[in-house]
Amino acid sequence: MTYVVGYSPHQDDQGALELACEFARSQAAPLRAVTVVPHGWGTPVAGDTDREYEQWAAAEGEASAKLALQHLAKHPDIEVEAVWVSARSVPQALLEQAETVGAQLLVVGSGDSAERGRVALSSKTERLLHSSSVMVALAPRDYRPEPDSRITRVTLAFRDDDATWQLLDRAAEICRQVGAELRLVTVAVKQRSLVTSPVRGDEKLVYAQLLGQVQAAQAEAVDHLAKVGMTAAAEVAGGESWAEALATVSWRAGDLMVVGSSRTHPLANVFLGSSASKIARNSPVPVLVVA
Repeated sequence: MTYVVGYSPHQDDQGALELACEFARSQAAPLRAVTVVPHGWGTPVAGDTDREYEQWAAAEGEASAKLALQHLAKHPDIEVEAVWVSARSVPQALLEQAETVGAQLLVVGSGDSAERGRVALSSKTERLLHSSSVMVALAPRDYRPEPDSRITRVTLAFRDDDATWQLLDRAAEICRQVGAELRLVTVAVKQRSLVTSPVRGDEKLVYAQLLGQVQAAQAEAVDHLAKVGMTAAAEVAGGESWAEALATVSWRAGDLMVVGSSRTHPLANVFLGSSASKIARNSPVPVLVVA
């Protein structure tokens, strides 16, 4: 299997390349860096594309591929190549490249609006998630793992619903492929009541009941994984907000957060649901979106 990573020399951020190298090293797979340059438009007079524009685009693509190879040369243990293509849609071009090489994973970086160390979805990434039928990995902005790093632990954002239970075995398989540990984390954000309760402590009681249900569901999931030969840890991340809850979780180098896509939209393939989107935007580690 080949990993495909989107690369743009105009973004001063090598996070996507670094994350792709982590994946490639973890599974001993080749890596293809792809730059997408703008496609020329037909001229109304000549009925052909602007040749000067095409020449500029080709020069941009070749220069970008060269820069990608220069950066990837820091990882001599990985088989790499860098190519460029001309297209009007960056997401569609990346998906076509993934199909061409039979890739099961696309790696992209975060938008310019992201804080350092956080994931942010650009408009192009949003479109990619809407149309991708393969897994998409999102690198935090300015992601800089240690040299020769690998994916060593997968954290599954676990919810006790049908979609997450279907994702459970997928997460276990990902761990087997890359040789990583598995951890289940359920985010339990405390809901504030808009109406003052006449009975003091009701909100605490409701939250305690929620935690009990979460822990029971996690225990069931851990037992299920044990039956297929996978050991998993489990913990609950609680807080007043998604950011606060995820901040209570311990993180380390080589961590990867896995979230499931939402299948509530009839046109969506890999598409972040409300909870998954909040987790992705507040995750301090790379995020893998699985259909």
